[in-house]
Amino acid sequence: MAAASAVRAVGRRSRRLFDIFVAEVPWTVSSKELKEYFSQFGSVQRCQLPFDRDTGFHRRYCWIKFSTPEDVQNVLQKDSHILEGSKLTLRQQIRRRRSQRKNQSE
Repeated sequence: MAAASAVRAVGRRSRRLFDIFVAEVPWTVSSKELKEYFSQFGSVQRCQLPFDRDTGFHRRYCWIKFSTPEDVQNVLQKDSHILEGSKLTLRQQIRRRRSQRKNQSE
């Protein structure tokens, strides 16, 4: 039980390393297709599309990691992102240093 919670905690920390959170991903889109789509804005290092173990379907959201901050800005400058007729919702992930998190919690 403790091992499972440790794995979840590491997963939450690693997601903070991603640049963009993408929601409203169509069921029919794969991580490969997401990576290909976002590659037009810059070099995609990683695309994490979590799956539900019970249903076998992805959870309709993902995280994207780019090589440079300029790549992230290229994505955010586009008004809307549409894949297979569905408009994606994007949110930039904010990276904080440990010292900043400590100051905010005090």
